[in-house]
Amino acid sequence: MFDDWCEIDESPQEEKKTLFLLDEKEHGRNAVKEQLIQQIRSHYDDLKLITEDIERLGFRRASAILKERLPTTAKARSGEMGEILAAEFVEFQTGFRIPVRRLRYKDGREMALRGDDFLGVHVDDRDNLLLLKGESKSGRKVSNAVVADARQKLSGENGRPTPISLLFVADRLLEAEGHDRELGRRIRNEVAFKTVQSRRITHVLFTLWARITGGALENDLEKADEKHAHISVGFHVSDHPNFIADIYEEAGNLGDD
Repeated sequence: MFDDWCEIDESPQEEKKTLFLLDEKEHGRNAVKEQLIQQIRSHYDDLKLITEDIERLGFRRASAILKERLPTTAKARSGEMGEILAAEFVEFQTGFRIPVRRLRYKDGREMALRGDDFLGVHVDDRDNLLLLKGESKSGRKVSNAVVADARQKLSGENGRPTPISLLFVADRLLEAEGHDRELGRRIRNEVAFKTVQSRRITHVLFTLWARITGGALENDLEKADEKHAHISVGFHVSDHPNFIADIYEEAGNLGDD
């Protein structure tokens, strides 16, 4: 999706530090719009269940169910769009998997979830567990202060994912079958033993914006610690508020009977 949507400028800054700047291609958004809308829906509900709702209840009532999960305020939509695109970009660009779509588990559609914004996992060729801790920020303008706040959260818990985030993902995986249960057990053990070394924890700072304070991401990345690998992402969308409003309105509309 991102290849068709954006120009992606990958810029290694220092050892283990990489900056990605994304800018929409002309007509790129239209090329991926239907796919993007499906991806948005998948973060709030299982697409198979949505299809089942349509078959059993019709489009209008299936839409009503889905809309109960989607945020309606501009602030909540902006923040959650940032989390969704961050998770999608991580899976597109890195070897990490975001195994749980956490927005499916909110207590209320306008309520923010606690813990890390997104958590990635990967088991390498030597059977080492690698973790990714992520923070996303989304708004018309991303300032130095906004970037600094995200960096502070990434640095919390000595740079490790928060226990509540690890346990949330582990518990969801333990409810599954096959290899996911084994992975869930390993993540749960990590809360107790903290065996994943700092060098096997990657920090990702993802921003979605119409404007950004000059050099905010570059300056922050330069100052980031040397213990972890770091990825910073700046995604420029010039009509940020309209883009988010349009995509959410269409995501909630499944069609007509």
